[in-house]
Amino acid sequence: MGKLSLIKEFWDFLRVRKKWWLAPIILLLLLLGMLIFFTQSSAVAPFIYTLF
Repeated sequence: MGKLSLIKEFWDFLRVRKKWWLAPIILLLLLLGMLIFFTQSSAVAPFIYTLF
């Protein structure tokens, strides 16, 4: 329940404070983190690292 409450609290923060510009930044950071996490020990890793 801790993760869900964090997401709900962040959503409430965005809604109340009207900080919608933070949403794409957080989403991009999450996607980049997932990309790094899932390609760490796979055969695709050398191809991903050449992109950066």
